[in-house]
Amino acid sequence: MNDHPFPTQLIQELRQAGHIAILTGAGISAESGVPTFRDAQTGLWARYSPEELATPQAFRRNPRLVWEWYAWRRELVAKAEPNPGHLALAQLEAYFTARNGRFTLITQNVDGLHQRAGSQNVIELHGNINRTKCFEEEVIVEAWPPTDDVPPACPYCGGYLRPDVVWFGENLPAAALVAASTAAQMCDVFLSIGTSGLVQPAASLPYLALRHGAVVVEINPDETSLTAQATYVFNGPAGQVLPVLWQALTLNS
Repeated sequence: MNDHPFPTQLIQELRQAGHIAILTGAGISAESGVPTFRDAQTGLWARYSPEELATPQAFRRNPRLVWEWYAWRRELVAKAEPNPGHLALAQLEAYFTARNGRFTLITQNVDGLHQRAGSQNVIELHGNINRTKCFEEEVIVEAWPPTDDVPPACPYCGGYLRPDVVWFGENLPAAALVAASTAAQMCDVFLSIGTSGLVQPAASLPYLALRHGAVVVEINPDETSLTAQATYVFNGPAGQVLPVLWQALTLNS
């Protein structure tokens, strides 16, 4: 008997896979205390909705307000720690790469928790809240002179600085989207973890993997539009399911 809830067939498919692709969504970060966009705002931000703040138009109207909101979110992210789900994915990556397999981690999250957990090959579809770029020229800015201006000015062109995240109405980084789509098409096993499947184009990646013959595994506490089509479905939070999957995979291997 197995002492884990995973079918033997799935464990064999994972062990034999030459390329595994992972897609993570807000659910895995929520387990670390990072609020999702669907969570109600709190404190000073209770009267705003994210859709009112996370757009280029909002930044043009009131750049200070948007910058300060993201500063508040950065503080929340800084206090968060990678949870067992993040750590298990880093272990899985090390396991597969040690066996000369390919492991691609695609995330919709902007908090950098996967990297802090030790993941190496991370495709950030929606950017990273800890990076800053120029609003006018979209170049990453690592540092700028100390200033009381909010938001600070770009040291190169004098335009406003903004967080390097994808706002509503903006396109995803082209290179990241191409890399994610390629991984979905080329992988043997695709895991969709903690994502509602509502945000496009990320939501299309599991279906792309299915069309190209991959085994698709969904790990999510709630049913989604993917549930009926996934090869395997495990209802539960990533922080509980992934460590057990890691143990099952490495058992007697």
